[in-house]
Amino acid sequence: MQDILANLSTYGYLILFLYSLGGGMVAIIGAGLLSFEGSMSLTLSIIIAAVANFIGDMILVYMGRYNKSSVMPYFKSHKRKLALAQILFKKYGDKIIFIKKYIYGLKTLVPLAIGLTKYSLIKFAIINAICSAIWSISLGLLSYYAGEFISRFTSYFGDHGYIIPIFLFILLGLIWLYFSWATKKR
Repeated sequence: MQDILANLSTYGYLILFLYSLGGGMVAIIGAGLLSFEGSMSLTLSIIIAAVANFIGDMILVYMGRYNKSSVMPYFKSHKRKLALAQILFKKYGDKIIFIKKYIYGLKTLVPLAIGLTKYSLIKFAIINAICSAIWSISLGLLSYYAGEFISRFTSYFGDHGYIIPIFLFILLGLIWLYFSWATKKR
């Protein structure tokens, strides 16, 4: 266990940066927990996650805006999800940039969909910077302050390891069902 913590404190910031490029929440939550245990710096983890998340979304917007030929084959199999992202953007406006950071499945679609529109890149960059900071601060602090509870929770499930895969399978199934329902032809 000590070897794993030593490796995470050494490579944890790099892993956090790379994982946060794609908007992954697991890395910032893990960094918050490791900060609670004293293996990582909470402030540095939050900053790295915010910067990486901002860069990742900007790359996706630029890909949608300036590299449409490479992005369009991806959308051929995801036309309904793209339509859902555009409907959500029209319905919620700028708020969807913040909301999508917390919803699996929209993290990549919304920036790509925004890139395909004439939405101002400067406006997106400003809103995205603010939302990335809020995202990393909220998840980092939440996981840091929930560290004691999560430590007890994981030690219990360490003894009952079969429960976690079942829970994850059910959670992923519910997410899949939601997106199947939301993008279904009516």
